[in-house]
Formats: sequence, C-alpha cells, structure tokens
Amino acid sequence: MDETYIKVADQWKYQYRAVDRDGDTIDFLLRDTRDCAAVRRFLELASD
Repeated sequence: MDETYIKVADQWKYQYRAVDRDGDTIDFLLRDTRDCAAVRRFLELASD
C-alpha cells in the first residue's frame, strides 16, 4: 500500500494505492481526510 497527499482540481486529497508485487497499481482511493476505517475496507476489497 502507498499513501500520499496530492492536489486534484485545486483541492488536496489523500491517495491510497494498492500495488502488487511488481509495483503495478491494483486499485486506488481518494479521500478528503485521513480515514483509517475507510482505508482498511479499501485494502480488504483490493486484496480479494
């Protein structure tokens, strides 16, 4: 998993990215705030 803070349409967002062993992106999630519960659900869904 990778977490970073990026600017999207002039607004700052948290980007969470699930990657495989080769470093390829499996899925990503953009959030306005850091939300541990949302990230945990995202990772559970991405790992299925």
